[in-house]
Amino acid sequence: MRLQGKTAFVTAAGQGIGRAIATAYAAQGANVIATDLNGDLLVGLDATTFALDVTDKPALTNAIQSANPDILVNCAGYVHGGTIEEASDEDFEFAMLLNVRSQFHSMQAAVPGMVARGGGSIVNIASVCSSIVAAPNRCIYGMSKAAVIGLMKSVALDYVTKGIRVNAICPGTVDSPSLHDRLRATGDYDAARAAFNARQPMGRIGTAQEIAHLAVYLGSDESAFTTGQAHVVDGGWAVG
Repeated sequence: MRLQGKTAFVTAAGQGIGRAIATAYAAQGANVIATDLNGDLLVGLDATTFALDVTDKPALTNAIQSANPDILVNCAGYVHGGTIEEASDEDFEFAMLLNVRSQFHSMQAAVPGMVARGGGSIVNIASVCSSIVAAPNRCIYGMSKAAVIGLMKSVALDYVTKGIRVNAICPGTVDSPSLHDRLRATGDYDAARAAFNARQPMGRIGTAQEIAHLAVYLGSDESAFTTGQAHVVDGGWAVG
């Protein structure tokens, strides 16, 4: 059991990558605290579960400080589409609030306990669409995920001597309920799915379980010498 004896706090654990990580952590012996905006989605997880709005700083802070986790996984996020001409101030503000500020607040809440305990691991879900590569019609989303990587690196550097490791996972396109929603929204699901498959040189989109495997490694002591890194899992998208 690679995570035996560790407490892990996972946001947006109701579906997709978050649920896969919560499931994988529990299978590796972790005491998992799984949260989601929609608490009904958490049914069936081997975890302590409750509804949580990560944009509510007092609620988020209280939940994390009460859990005092060894591992914090920030999965909550939203994918805005559109170019800079199509983006609105409301889109910008919401992307920064959910994709970035919630991670800022969650790390603020988790770090003191990790310092007192002598260490911990923080895993932030970013994206290959960020400071790594650009994607068409993802102006606000790419900007927000680039900010996630910058925030991760800053916290990693500041706490590297305190035993706290901070890393980001940067997925390419991953099969998830939210992806299928975006594909349907294009009006031509099959064509949009084919285009997403083609974007990865491997010719397919990733699975949430493939992301969870890396999250297990980053949460475990096996990655004790790894911090401040943006780990790309994208089927080769960033290679070219």
